[in-house]
Amino acid sequence: MEKKMREQEGKMLQNYHRADTDLTERFEFRSIHQDEANQAVLIEQICFPPNEACSEKNMKDRIAMAPDLFLVAVDKKTGKIAGFLNGLATDECAFRDEFFTNAKIHIPDGKNIMLLGLDVLPEYRRQGLAGELMSQYIIRERDNNRRMLILTCLQSKVDMYKKMGFSDEGISDSSWGGEEWHEMSRVINV
Repeated sequence: MEKKMREQEGKMLQNYHRADTDLTERFEFRSIHQDEANQAVLIEQICFPPNEACSEKNMKDRIAMAPDLFLVAVDKKTGKIAGFLNGLATDECAFRDEFFTNAKIHIPDGKNIMLLGLDVLPEYRRQGLAGELMSQYIIRERDNNRRMLILTCLQSKVDMYKKMGFSDEGISDSSWGGEEWHEMSRVINV
């Protein structure tokens, strides 16, 4: 039974990963470098309103604690970060706001990843970059034997994450930025 479930999940993941050659030719996908922290802070401020954006201190703490869980897409022509996806590892199964503010709760070998931000600069949007970042992240963390990805999003983003294979678990306990969030999850290893 477990083998069959793994095969089905593998097929789903394979179907999801588009491996867009245009994007993989235009962008380098890799973990963030410490000297790119200021770029990440600026991108976060551009992509999120002030009440939702990660603070400079929290972003730099996150990069210092878990750079391997911070996937960037670097424009090969400019050498600048066009977008990123980041998270922290844990054994917890429900999202809480402390993941946004305390990188010290990161457990390097945790079985789940709490995704904390998917950021794509405006000039790179509507080109499939967000989906490719997620796809590459899923494959990488599946290979690292992670079990599940969990995130929160506004109602306006629920359909986008559903297209990426996430399930809407309903309204989250999160009250980050004074907003109402949906908690979404995606199993990547059974």
